Amino acid sequence: MDSNVRPAHLGRTSDDTEMRYMDQSNVREPSKQPQKRCSACSAKSNSKGIDVSRRDSENRGTCGLKSLPYVYALGRIEARFSNRSMEMEYHQAAKMSKPVDLDRRQAFYAVLSQPKNRYLARKLSWILTIQGVPTYILLPTGPEDLDGLIEAIRPQWGPLDRQVVVGRKGPIAQLDMCGLEVPMVLIDQIYQFKHGDFMRSIWPEAAADERLKAAADDMFRRMMQIADNTGSTDRHRALNYLSVRCPEIYTKAAEEMGRDFSLTSVEARRSRISDDRKIISVVFSFANKNGAAEKYSVRVDASEEFPFLVTKMAPYYER
Repeated sequence: MDSNVRPAHLGRTSDDTEMRYMDQSNVREPSKQPQKRCSACSAKSNSKGIDVSRRDSENRGTCGLKSLPYVYALGRIEARFSNRSMEMEYHQAAKMSKPVDLDRRQAFYAVLSQPKNRYLARKLSWILTIQGVPTYILLPTGPEDLDGLIEAIRPQWGPLDRQVVVGRKGPIAQLDMCGLEVPMVLIDQIYQFKHGDFMRSIWPEAAADERLKAAADDMFRRMMQIADNTGSTDRHRALNYLSVRCPEIYTKAAEEMGRDFSLTSVEARRSRISDDRKIISVVFSFANKNGAAEKYSVRVDASEEFPFLVTKMAPYYER
């Protein structure tokens, strides 16, 4: 959970960054709408998935699920109490669970991860932050998504670890939902990206080779800077996919580093070979101290929800 996020809250101290709440006293009564509405209009979810609570709104929830744009986003997930009642119920559950020798974050995770307390997790507001900025409200569509959300608040995540959310972007949430006017995302996949495990899967020797480890970390930080986006456009989705699912780009960066070339830029553009598919060419530029430059590219198909590689890394020549 990102400790630098400080949203508005009622009467709380700065130590309560993980257990915030917003007043929901003005929640509207549900009104009738056609059944084929966007499930992202839901403000609540249950253990079996989305519970579509239909709201009376002219501009929100008027799309079918198939028309919702895709999201492939990298960030950190935090949980917030939606109201004072939920916060007090959590404290009651914490007293009954009696977590000992744990700090606030550890206790928060320990309580929510207990099966008997899943009702609390279902009622929390789950927020994806990108670079510390609240970006999406996450709506689980199945019980496995709730498991992923709870795991995401485990305190032991490292500074380069990320949560990956793949889903469909719905309308902007109403302010009385959880105090944020940001888009809602229906989760189709959520998983934890552990930087150390990923890098060791590419270079097992990196654990013992400090120079290689430093180069791998530097490359990943650069990719995270490049992937500083909301993951809602085809280009951004392609970049985010490569950052966490394509070891080949890190292998190439290591090879170039061995030749004293460093990464200078990454550009994502619509491929000329695109016809009825959304093919994104991602071009990696490397240069050395003498000014010599080399470029390599991969192509990613971002036509549907889950991007995939079309071509492997190959030299790129401007046309």
